[in-house]
Parts: sequence; structure tokens; C-alpha cells
Amino acid sequence: MNPAAMDMPVEVPVDDPNADTEWNDILRKHGIIPEKPPSPTPIIEQAILEARQREYDNRLEDKDLDELADLEDEEDEEFLEQYRKKRLAELSTLQQASVYNQVYPLQKVDYAREVTDESSKAFVLVHLTSSSGNVESRVLSELWRQLATKFGDVKFCEIRADMCIEGYPERNTPTILVYKDGEIRRQFVTLRELNGPRTKIADLEKVLVELGAIKENDTRIRKRSDSTDDEGPRGIRVTNNKNNDDDDDWD
Repeated sequence: MNPAAMDMPVEVPVDDPNADTEWNDILRKHGIIPEKPPSPTPIIEQAILEARQREYDNRLEDKDLDELADLEDEEDEEFLEQYRKKRLAELSTLQQASVYNQVYPLQKVDYAREVTDESSKAFVLVHLTSSSGNVESRVLSELWRQLATKFGDVKFCEIRADMCIEGYPERNTPTILVYKDGEIRRQFVTLRELNGPRTKIADLEKVLVELGAIKENDTRIRKRSDSTDDEGPRGIRVTNNKNNDDDDDWD
């Protein structure tokens, strides 16, 4: 026999290299066909199980102290106690950081110190108010007071727009300027990016979360009113009347 013929590759018949057959097992054993890739099904099932376990393990993450107390008959006492201690530690940290707790009226001469410099310590949000007191500015002023009380670790300030920036257009009020580490991180010219004159606490809390000023799982933002009436904050009436003079400042 010609020696060269002995070196010729042998064509092994394979119908389906991925099939689970005894013949394919023999071929895989001898390295003639590659090993069959693992089925993704067990990996997917394992991922689902792990996700469910994480959800179960974290089931108390968004509970406040009162809600934890209500679960005493349902949860292991030692497990609950761990979460109580965690909540108390979080509350203590928030109390230490809550040094503002009010809306700070600004003067132009103090702007750099009260806003730019202070933003190295915390987020500072400035409301440039309307000189005529348009609807959106009145709504935002009330929300500002509520937010300042609720999130004392964020500094909320107000100054009339034309007193802060000479010639600032009234149609651009209210304007929100967000400062952190000496820089403007975001700005809103009027409330049209939020919900216009119907802007609620929840809309601004979402902004604070997006900015990183507060955490998404902050227990202070969990409980909200589901009211859907036409009242703004504390009875400020808002309408959809396109001819309302106050709303003409949007254009």
C-alpha cells in the first residue's frame, strides 16, 4: 500500500454532529467532532432562581420602621432586627446630613458663597422666580418649601430671576439651576420638561434621583399621595386654559 495513502484523512459519516447519539459520543471521545455546546436552558433556569432568591432576600429593603413592626408575626425576629438596625443607621446618617431644611432666599452678592461654593458639600437647587408671580413659579415655590423640609441634605434656594441675571426674560421663569461641585449640572427653563403647572413632588423627586442627589430606594420618597385632582400644591388652582395670561410666558 502506498504510505502516502495511509496519511489521507478518513471521511467519517456524521448526520448531525449535535445529535445525542452513541455514534456521536464515540466521535466526540476521539476528537473527531467537537464537544456539543451546553444547553442554555439550565443556565437560564439558574439565573431565574437566583433572581427570585435576591428578590426574596431583599423583600424588606423598602420597608420603613413602622412597616417592619407590622411584619413581626410573618418574619423571623432576628432577620427583622437586622433590618431595624439598618433603618436606624440610615435615619441617623440622614439626620446628620440634614443641615438645610428650609428654602434660602438669595441676594446676588451672596450667590457665589451660598450656591457655587456650597455645592462642594451638597447638591444646591436654585429657583429663579417670576417677577410677576406666574402660575408655574407659584407652584414651584410651594413645592420648593415642601422639598426643603423633606430633603434637608439638599439645599434649596430662591431668587428673583431679574435680580440675579439682569434682563432675564420673564417668559423663561421659573428656571431651575442645579449645582454640584461648583458647576451647573442641569437646568430647567420653565416647568414644561416636568409637568407644567401640574408638576408634583413626585416629578421633582424623580429629578433628584436622576441627579444622584437622593437614592432611588430612599424611604423618604416611597409614600406619596395618589390624588389626581386639578389642584396644585396646597390648593393652587391650575387649569388647561390655553388663553390664561400666566401660561403665555411659555412661548
